Amino acid sequence: MKFFLNIQNSSYLKKLEAEFADSSNGIRLELNKLEEAGLLVSHSVSNKKVYQANSANPIYKELHSLLLKHTGIDQVIDQVLNQLGELQSAYLTGALARGIDAHNIEIMLIGDLNESYLQQLIIKAEGLIQKKITYHLYSSFEFQIQKANLLANAHLHLFGEA
Repeated sequence: MKFFLNIQNSSYLKKLEAEFADSSNGIRLELNKLEEAGLLVSHSVSNKKVYQANSANPIYKELHSLLLKHTGIDQVIDQVLNQLGELQSAYLTGALARGIDAHNIEIMLIGDLNESYLQQLIIKAEGLIQKKITYHLYSSFEFQIQKANLLANAHLHLFGEA
């Protein structure tokens, strides 16, 4: 999930070892298998081999789609984001955007939205996916002022203008 939910995610062996609290040898073997299968690509950065999903692989889109369904993000898009008429953009943030499985879906919403209607939609979606959804709402003006800071952390564009 680390690499296939968000194409922007990349990592190196020691970082993965700390993230997953597993031996570097076991992680290295799996990374090598995924790279040999063409699912991951790697490049060197300062004596570190950095891995990233191979979006050119024919099954990348299918893996990405399956992970959207597994995490419930597809339901958030259908049940919440597509229902908000004044929504300009939406981003997945937090643990899931970093490729770490979580029981909470964090989203950043940009637009001039009716927050009570938004909360109704979120409650409905939470019931469907059995996960808590937290959101941060920014007006278009607030987002433009803080855009560089807000998008500095891991994020996945879900809806609207990027």
